[in-house]
Amino acid sequence: MSQSISPYAVGALLYTPANHAHVAESVITGRFDTPYSLALCLEDSISDQAVPAAERNVLQILEQIAQAKTEFYCPLIFIRVREPRQIGRLYAQMGQGRTVLTGFIAPKCTPENIPAYLAEVKKIRAQSEVPVYLMPILESHDLVEPDIRQAALRQIKQLLDAEKDCILNIRVGGNDFCSIFGLRRHVTETIHDIRCVDHILSDILAYFSRDYVVSGPVWEYFNDPDGAWREGMLRETRMGLLGGFVGKTVIHPNQISVVNAVLQVSAEDYADAHAILKMAQNTDFLVSKSAQGGRMNEYKTHTKWAHKICTLAEIYGVRK
Repeated sequence: MSQSISPYAVGALLYTPANHAHVAESVITGRFDTPYSLALCLEDSISDQAVPAAERNVLQILEQIAQAKTEFYCPLIFIRVREPRQIGRLYAQMGQGRTVLTGFIAPKCTPENIPAYLAEVKKIRAQSEVPVYLMPILESHDLVEPDIRQAALRQIKQLLDAEKDCILNIRVGGNDFCSIFGLRRHVTETIHDIRCVDHILSDILAYFSRDYVVSGPVWEYFNDPDGAWREGMLRETRMGLLGGFVGKTVIHPNQISVVNAVLQVSAEDYADAHAILKMAQNTDFLVSKSAQGGRMNEYKTHTKWAHKICTLAEIYGVRK
């Protein structure tokens, strides 16, 4: 089964508790800015006793969206589960809702539980006519200890590489890491200012961002009178993009437009990306000055960057 969805298309992934009553209606009526993706959370956002009702609600949400007759933007939709067996159990109960499901999100992934998550998704992919993906979240305690972290990340990468077609994004739990240290950033600070957490995120990017799209952690703020939350989120999302994160987990519809604004490509980058890719047709020179004449473009150095810029421009547009 080929990967027909670009990993860059996940973008702003809007989390909502799976027992929320009006999710399907919000999607069908176009309440949210687009583009965006949707995560129906059965894990940390709901209590243990609420899980059975939330599972039924998830199935109903998918069915309602799949059966809707009106024209609307249908996001990539994921279910964040609690444990591997929940994947197969939920999928077996789905009807037409399978047609709008993109995949599952696996929390607190470790070398010990990833094989079980992958096995469940592989079973589904073997019988599904459309691709179904897994998005593992790296947020477990074993990644905090520096000596253990390196071995754990190496093991996780080896496991995911063996089933790379199943993986759409790698995600990180920034707040989970902050919680371990008893830390929390204010609206004027970024996750990268928390040095002990930034070291963990940097190691994750070093291991995975060469071969996977890695999405940035959640920003907790979504409203205030003077708009400081937006400026703070813009700052953190831009820093994340520069460091290797593409996209971000969001927890309120207000945040979608911020992520999309950062993922839009500048006109200068877009022009240079096209110029770099065209250099492959040149038999003499593989380097030139940029369209605006102020920086160097080199084919062998910047090709991977150029492909990413062109893909982001196709999905999120070019800033005017």
